Amino acid sequence: LPLSLLTAAQNKPMLVELKNGETFNGHLVNCDNFMNITLREVYQTSADGDRFWKLKECYIRGSTIKYLRVPDTLLDAVKEEQTRAREAGRNARGGAGAGMRGGAGQRGRGRGRGG
Repeated sequence: LPLSLLTAAQNKPMLVELKNGETFNGHLVNCDNFMNITLREVYQTSADGDRFWKLKECYIRGSTIKYLRVPDTLLDAVKEEQTRAREAGRNARGGAGAGMRGGAGQRGRGRGRGG
């Protein structure tokens, strides 16, 4: 769910808190499999909350992220989409011989020549 949630969150607002306490509020531009993210129109807040910066764009390394906050509506939409995809996958796999490896009655590979 997390990576599919991030890909669905592109161009949506999000809050990112880092392990050092700094926060970033902005719109997600891009993300990768390491949860490295790029935000645009960013408001950065210092860990103590005393200082603020407005940034046009920033890159955040995934290993420094403590948590991400995305809109609840987005979370619900992604959950529904995954449920639909899972149901569609189950329906597509149904039918004769589903789940059997190597075909019905055939021997597996290995274990000598057999007979």
